[in-house]
Amino acid sequence: QVQLVESGGGLVQAGGSLRLSCAASGRTFSSYAMGWFRQAPGKEREFVAAISWTGSSTYYADSVRGRFILSRDNAKNTVELAMNILKADDTAVYICAAAVGSTVWAMSNMRVVDYWGQGTQVTVSS
Repeated sequence: QVQLVESGGGLVQAGGSLRLSCAASGRTFSSYAMGWFRQAPGKEREFVAAISWTGSSTYYADSVRGRFILSRDNAKNTVELAMNILKADDTAVYICAAAVGSTVWAMSNMRVVDYWGQGTQVTVSS
């Protein structure tokens, strides 16, 4: 019903910045949270950040709070993750997610996610 497509991944030096985008297509919803998870090699998928439908509420994992900024443009059905002061530990596949009727806090649990993107690779070199 909903397709999520990420873009913007790449290679960046530690301390640098990178901007990821996620575009949603197909059936639209008036109330769904969107956000990002990431999965590093050999590790479990973890929550990164989420934003409410209105964009008024955001929630960040402790590991990225203060460095990453999440925003959305509902007119374009897109969400953007601005990543700053990147560290080697940020290296992972970043996966866009959408959860219908969920709060940003609930979305930190991947079990509430309804739709997943395919992911985009972010590599931070030291």
